[in-house]
Amino acid sequence: MPRISAGILLYRKGGKGLEVFLVHPGGPLWAKKDEGAWSIPKGIVEEGEDLFKAALREFEEETGFRLKGRNVIPLKPVKQKGGKIVHAFAMEGDCDPGEIRSNTFQMEWPPRSGKVQNFPEIDRAAWFGLDEAKRKINPAQVGFIEELEGILESE
Repeated sequence: MPRISAGILLYRKGGKGLEVFLVHPGGPLWAKKDEGAWSIPKGIVEEGEDLFKAALREFEEETGFRLKGRNVIPLKPVKQKGGKIVHAFAMEGDCDPGEIRSNTFQMEWPPRSGKVQNFPEIDRAAWFGLDEAKRKINPAQVGFIEELEGILESE
């Protein structure tokens, strides 16, 4: 059975046009990766957990920001390369990427050293215009941005 994740595609409209909020995974395995490495804030859904509530919980855990559910747009789920199914909800809102406070995870680093270290789950966040966001985000998640763009253009 594939793993299920849920997340929030936060967006805002401003002088620069439509922008989306993306996060970069922390830890040494992602330190030198940029294009195609960013993601929506998301995480694993617990068995029986409501997808939207899980998405809100994960957004808060990964960024430190608590969102209020306004203008919530459920997006079509995507399947990532490793088989994980990601459910996303677009929400209009704003936050300061410089103020993120991410939870942490532990891993042995360097490999086979026996030394366990803590790393932030998210090491940075940023607002991106749509073209740049489509280059930065995990390729499987580009569909979220394209779907949001289509929905907002038709309004």
